[in-house]
Amino acid sequence: MSRMLGTVSMGVRAPIIREGDDLAKIVTGSILDAIREDGLTPHDRDIVAMTESIVARAQGNYCTVEDIAADVRAKFGGETVGVIFPILSRNRFSICLRGIAKGCKKVVLMLSYPSDEVGNHLIDLDTMDEKGVNPYSDVLTEAKFRELFGYVKHPFTGVDYIEYYTQLINECGAEAEIILANDPRAVLPYTKNVLNCDIHTRERTKRLLRAAGAEKVFGMDEIMRAPINGSGYNARYGLLGSNKATEDTIKLFPRDCQDLVEDVQKQLLEATGKCMEVMVYGDGAFKDPVGKIWELADPVVSPAYTAGLEGTPNELKLKYLADNTFADLSGEALRDAIKNSIQQKDGTSLVGNMASQGTTPRRLTDLIGSLCDLTSGSGDKGTPIIYIQGYFDNYTTE
Repeated sequence: MSRMLGTVSMGVRAPIIREGDDLAKIVTGSILDAIREDGLTPHDRDIVAMTESIVARAQGNYCTVEDIAADVRAKFGGETVGVIFPILSRNRFSICLRGIAKGCKKVVLMLSYPSDEVGNHLIDLDTMDEKGVNPYSDVLTEAKFRELFGYVKHPFTGVDYIEYYTQLINECGAEAEIILANDPRAVLPYTKNVLNCDIHTRERTKRLLRAAGAEKVFGMDEIMRAPINGSGYNARYGLLGSNKATEDTIKLFPRDCQDLVEDVQKQLLEATGKCMEVMVYGDGAFKDPVGKIWELADPVVSPAYTAGLEGTPNELKLKYLADNTFADLSGEALRDAIKNSIQQKDGTSLVGNMASQGTTPRRLTDLIGSLCDLTSGSGDKGTPIIYIQGYFDNYTTE
C-alpha cells in the first residue's frame, strides 16, 4: 500500500537556552532524542529548523536602551529627528523608541495610515473613506487625526498607539510631535534628519528622502550595526528584527548563523548517516485575512540555511493534470498517468509551464519558515526547534 502521510511538521522541545550554550550540540541532541522517543526514521532531506530567538540568546546578542541612545546621538547630533514608518508594537518597537528618544531633543514621529507596514491598523478603511481622507496625499497632524477619528485603540492590544508612543517619548526626556502620512518626504518640512523604521521598503525610503534634500538619513538597519560599550550588534540588520527582552534591554536579530546551521547538519549526518537540511527561522511570511496583520516583522524569514534549501519549488499542479491533461482518465489509470508525469520531471525549471500554474511562487526558505513559525507558535509551547519530514516528497514517493 502507498504511504498515506505526506509532509509532517513537528515541534521539538528543548532546554531553556542561555548565553554561551553550545546550541549546535543542544539542537542535535534534541532532534536525536525526539527520533528515539517517538520511533521516527530519519531520512535524507529531512529539515531541522531553530527559531532565531534561541540563536540570539545563545550568542548573547543584546543591547540596552542606553546603547541605542548613544548610537542615535552619534549619528544625528542629539537634535530633532524625524522617526518615520515605525510598526505599532510594544514588543518590537517601543523599547527601540525609548532609546531613540533618549538620543535626541525632539522626535517628530510620522506614522503611516490606515495601518503600519505589517498590517496593524490605526483606523478602519471604511471610516477613512467616509471622512474623505486620501492616504496617498493627505498629511494629518495629531489634532486633525483626533478631530476626524477620535481616540482609536488597537483591536487586539487595546492600545492607542499615538498616545502610547507620545507618552513614551516624553518620559525619555524628549519632545514629541505626531504626524500621519505615507510619503516619506512629508517629514522634511519638520526636520532634515530622518530615521526611517520601515523594514521591507527601507532602501526606497532612503533614496526618496535623500533626493528630496534630507541631510542625515539612517534606517533602523543602521543603528546598532557595531558594538556600543561591548553590547551585541548586527552588522547587516542593526535593530531590525529585534524584540523586547526586558524593560531596558533588546534582543537583536542573530548574526553569523551560517556556521551554526552547517555544524548542526554535520553532527546530524555523523549521528544518523542522513544529510538533513538545517535553517534558522524568524517570522513567517503570511497574512491574517481577518486581523489584516502581515506577520513578517523580521528583515528576512531565514538569516541562514544549508545549501539544499536554496531556490523555489519546482512542482506540477495535480489538479491541472487531473482536470486538463488527463481529464478522460479516472481511478488507477489517472493515478498512474499523474505519477508518470511527475517522474518525467528532469530538474529543469517549470516556470511558464501551464501544468505548474498556481504553484506557490515563493522561495523554499520563506515557505518552510512560515510552516516552522506556525508550528512553534510564539507563546509557551516550548518547541523552539522544528523537525519536518516529507517536505520534498511528492505523489510518487512510497
